Amino acid sequence: MYRLLSKLVVYKNIGEDCLLLRLSEALKESEQYLNNHKDFTIIKEEIISKIYTIINELLDLATNYGFNHNLWHDYLSYVLATSENPFSITCEKVGAKEGTVNQFAKSDFKIFKQLFDYDFEPLEKGLGINCFSVITNYKAIDKNSNRYNKNVSDKVRMLSYKIENAKDEDEIFQIVTDFYRDYGVGKFGLNKAFRIKKDHNRTIIYPITNTQEVRLSDLAGYEIQKKKLIDNTKAFVEGKMANNVLLFGDSGTGKSTMVKAILNEYYPKGLRMIEIYKHQFEELSTIISQIKNRNYKFIIYMDDLSFEEFEIEYKYLKAVIEGGLEIKPDNVLVYATSNRRHLIREVWNDRSDMEKTEEIHRSDTVQEKLSLVARFGITINFSAPGKKEYQEIVKFLAQKHGNITLSEEELLSKANQWELSHGGMSGRTAQQFINYLAGLEKQE
Repeated sequence: MYRLLSKLVVYKNIGEDCLLLRLSEALKESEQYLNNHKDFTIIKEEIISKIYTIINELLDLATNYGFNHNLWHDYLSYVLATSENPFSITCEKVGAKEGTVNQFAKSDFKIFKQLFDYDFEPLEKGLGINCFSVITNYKAIDKNSNRYNKNVSDKVRMLSYKIENAKDEDEIFQIVTDFYRDYGVGKFGLNKAFRIKKDHNRTIIYPITNTQEVRLSDLAGYEIQKKKLIDNTKAFVEGKMANNVLLFGDSGTGKSTMVKAILNEYYPKGLRMIEIYKHQFEELSTIISQIKNRNYKFIIYMDDLSFEEFEIEYKYLKAVIEGGLEIKPDNVLVYATSNRRHLIREVWNDRSDMEKTEEIHRSDTVQEKLSLVARFGITINFSAPGKKEYQEIVKFLAQKHGNITLSEEELLSKANQWELSHGGMSGRTAQQFINYLAGLEKQE
């Protein structure tokens, strides 16, 4: 196996800690052991221990991504699906293009075909183990889809099945490049939502593996607001001009839920979302530098955005949205939700230059703060629903749930009582009320 991997060109840099490379090293040691006629029992045990450690990590990966049947094939497909190199990135969302690099790619796919067909039987007999026979004929325990990354699992297992049935490297080339065209490559290809974290002074974008599967059809009311957001996002993913968006208004009116639904709606068309918190705004330029050349549309999402009068993080945001020397890439927009119309808390002292402060022209500072909102080309207002709208939301959610047996009169009467003691009329209050009723139905 290590001889095969040494001949890879395009997929050479799959990571020093990659299970595939570590396994090849362990198999290289086992081959040297088996070719030596002396009885090195201790060395044999060390080799077996290394192999079992790798198998353990493969089982963890299989659990996280829902691999099944042939874990070896699923793992090799996972390597191909996640390997970001100049060839795979060039193919993402567009497919194969003519070029000499395709010859190297096909040579690598010939090697992967040999890895798919790798015979572990001599190794198992020589070391007295059977772990490879087990993982290539594996029956995973049935588990709920929220226990593993089903989104990645379905794609990788489909790729695995197609490569299993491919007759040669030319067919694998077509299968893999079609996969890159349809889904992309690496973390951005296989996942829809992301957060950021710092690791040894490096800014890392990492996937959120379980996201809320809410759809636009699940949202009750706010049709005008919904249409504005849909129209802007649709233009964005289609490569047309689009605006940054601020969704503001009363708490519990569904601003964040609508953004999540937009992501789920347009993810198949190349939309990705990176959630960022206020204390991370200074990383915005670094984040954009990592995504600006990828063939996806990215929304940088800021939930419940607001600033106190002493906070200055808003300046990073202003510079990124509009005003810095480096222009914002065409594949990046900012969507933010807030309960505040002007985002930055304003106090009475801000309204006058006559107050005794160290700053002479304090009103200029206020205008600087308030100008942040102007950087959002579209602002969408979400007001708390009136009684009629609230009741329509309740009826919609009850009908969608399907198991609420109350009459309409009883339903609305109880909904009115519920909102009086649960924060007033809002979409969130209506959903909490339906959740409460559903719990009672289950108990009965």
